[in-house]
Amino acid sequence: MEVNPYLTSAQKSILEQAKIGVAGLGGLGSNVLCHLVRAGIRRFAAADFDVVSASNLNRQFFFADQIGMKKTEALAANLRRISRRLELDFHDLKLTEENIPELFADCDIVVEAFDKAEAKTMLIGALAESGIPVVAASGLAGFGKSNDIRLHQVNPRLYITGDLTSGISPELAPASPRVGIAAAMEANTVIALLLGEEL
Repeated sequence: MEVNPYLTSAQKSILEQAKIGVAGLGGLGSNVLCHLVRAGIRRFAAADFDVVSASNLNRQFFFADQIGMKKTEALAANLRRISRRLELDFHDLKLTEENIPELFADCDIVVEAFDKAEAKTMLIGALAESGIPVVAASGLAGFGKSNDIRLHQVNPRLYITGDLTSGISPELAPASPRVGIAAAMEANTVIALLLGEEL
């Protein structure tokens, strides 16, 4: 079964041959992968060391009967319900400056999908010498102000979605609507970069 019959043969070929890295499989990463699989991308490398918890279900692509499962295993199962033609190189581990370059070495683009600012900075720094474009997110907590979530091109290899200010805090909870907007924007940016479309 073809996941996305609306693409040209040239577009399908580009997306099927691409390999995308995803750092983190929470609210951003799980939803980014869902979008990319639905778009027709088949090959992925990703890592997360966490398990699914009840508190994840308000914004992450997991289900109640998966609570307690490793996110790598649960998400792989969910994505394969969309497409059976996937190559998923998923790792149940914590990403570090040391293992990031090797894990994502053969990726065309890497998506940053961490919660904490320090981890985001670490990933960008770890890939700085690789030449691999990074699509990141910053500022997506709370509700409302959807139009403030935008794409910012920092340099030729770094793109950041979000409002750049609304970090997670007791006053600004992470929730599905704004997290979903940012994740969809990250996925859309990846696809546009692969296909040479205007951002």
